[in-house]
Amino acid sequence: MLTNERFELILNKLATHKTVKITELIEATDASESTIRRDLTELETLNKLQRIHGGATLPDRDMQELSISAKSEKHFSEKVKVASLAASIVKEGDFIYLDAGTTTFQMIPFLKDRNITVVTNGLTHVESLTEQGISSYLIGGYVKATTGALVGQQARNSLKQYHFNKCFLGTNGVDPVHGYTTPDPDEATVKSLAAEQSRTTYIVADHSKVKKSSFIKFLSIEEAVLLIDELPDDILYELEEKTLVKVVQK
Repeated sequence: MLTNERFELILNKLATHKTVKITELIEATDASESTIRRDLTELETLNKLQRIHGGATLPDRDMQELSISAKSEKHFSEKVKVASLAASIVKEGDFIYLDAGTTTFQMIPFLKDRNITVVTNGLTHVESLTEQGISSYLIGGYVKATTGALVGQQARNSLKQYHFNKCFLGTNGVDPVHGYTTPDPDEATVKSLAAEQSRTTYIVADHSKVKKSSFIKFLSIEEAVLLIDELPDDILYELEEKTLVKVVQK
């Protein structure tokens, strides 16, 4: 069976059954296990499916990279609450990093007229930082169209020049086992480096990100303080065994 024929068979089975096992695909295609695994890897790269233990499932649409405008509209009030909590942690004289993202963007009005310095890779952050009278630096790099994030080798080289009191990072997934994850490897490396350059790292997230995992891990749970709008008690307990968690007061 040709590769494109196997791809079609795999996707048809997923469309019908939502999940499929590797053993079922081996039987259906008469291909080797290594061939099926390569097929699944390639289809996952094309965002046609999501690999799971022993097989594959339809991709989690919530974990795909959305545009800035689409992200801004989702869970807006929760993001503002988390942003307010995050901004309250920033002190006069701090030198901070603000990750590209919609929750970190919402922090900016709460930082108005503070005697702080901000470094960011968020192209969309710059105008708002300037309007609020905040001393700011934008790192260099390649502009990712969907998120307005500056990424790539130039961005990493630029980041290495700085050291931060605090850094604030967004995430697509918060999972006690898989840590903090994002769909984009380029953004992941920038996030990881920013955390390395910071004395304390904070993850800003709303509850919709909890128990979700995206393509690539950029930090383990232990490596950052989690700031979030709400959490079920069982998940809060599980996370608090590994790190400090601050939940928005109702």
